[in-house]
Amino acid sequence: MAVCYDRLWKLLIDKKMNRTELKEASGISFNVLARLGKNEPVSFDSIEKICFTLNCNIEDILEIKAENKFTSIELFAGAGGLALGIEKAGFETLGLIEFDKDAADSLKTNRPNWRVIHDDIANISCLDLEEYFGLKKGELDLLSGGAPCQAFSYAGKRLGLEDARGTLFYHYATFLQKLQPKMFLFENVRGLLTHDKGRTYATITNIFEQAGYTIQKKVLNAWDYGVPQKRERLITIGIRNDLLGKITFTFPEKHDYKPVLRDILLDCPKGPGVPYGESKRKIFELVPPGGYWRDIDPKIAKEYMKSCWDMEGGRTGILRRLSLDEPSLTVLTSPSQKQTERCHPLEARPFTVRENARCQTFPDDWQFCGNVHSQYKQVGNAVPVNLAYEIALEIHKSLEAMK
Repeated sequence: MAVCYDRLWKLLIDKKMNRTELKEASGISFNVLARLGKNEPVSFDSIEKICFTLNCNIEDILEIKAENKFTSIELFAGAGGLALGIEKAGFETLGLIEFDKDAADSLKTNRPNWRVIHDDIANISCLDLEEYFGLKKGELDLLSGGAPCQAFSYAGKRLGLEDARGTLFYHYATFLQKLQPKMFLFENVRGLLTHDKGRTYATITNIFEQAGYTIQKKVLNAWDYGVPQKRERLITIGIRNDLLGKITFTFPEKHDYKPVLRDILLDCPKGPGVPYGESKRKIFELVPPGGYWRDIDPKIAKEYMKSCWDMEGGRTGILRRLSLDEPSLTVLTSPSQKQTERCHPLEARPFTVRENARCQTFPDDWQFCGNVHSQYKQVGNAVPVNLAYEIALEIHKSLEAMK
């Protein structure tokens, strides 16, 4: 049996209250709030405090569900943002493949029960995957991942699997063809839609269709799904053709409440980070929250921006300081890049790894291995956990309806 707090989050929306306000009003700890967010059991005392605060009954905020585990395999797993959301939606992870050692170590550290395969995917995709994972063809419920998409070859314009040979996507497609999962989730940057005048994505969708799948695609902004960050991702969902009469998929509905940095920064635990140099720190102290280079003395801004001063466009990413009353901009893999700076709203410094992880909706107990630069990279490359959860929950519903 599993506990689910979806009713609580819907009740908060009805009462126009966010999670931070609930924590402060009820007196529960952030750890309790985090456990609620992961659908983990909490003490009866905590439940009573919440019910008293919201003037409701226990059944108004939680329900007990019989667990119905579906299976998943993830490729290019990174530090686990997508996998964590999929797990939270009720899937049993049979394997995760990740080439980067630090990211693989992060997965192993946080989920010792997961089968983490630290290897080049090219060494795995060529194997007998049914034997390797102990599955029969067509038995796997979900294949997930987001392959970095390098340029494709168009020799002969076959628009088939051979066009993708030599790319990481080739191995994703090979897994799909060999295992024939009931559904797949393929996530990538929005720019994939227009890459090479749309031909790259046309090749990808053609390969998916040749593998026997009908696809649905949509660009989702993580800010619409409980993530305090503006981050757009292209989500492609595939349903195996022989299951079309049994499975239907609908993309998740947008949330009414869109979180901002005030919801997640004020009580964020300390963590590793990289400070600005002294001269840069002093300049950022001049920038107001929500401001950028235009909000300080032009002489100082010009000296800081150097050649960027003469560039066209708004250059709004330079000397950008975020506000507590706005979401984070897209979390990047480096804490300080001149064209895309994200200074902390209250202090003249970049966000720490843990603050970035909160922007990506990782739980506070999720550890990242490696040096600080590797940790920034792992967090920046991740799929926001809450976005992954919302998508995976709809996939879970689709699979449940088939039974």
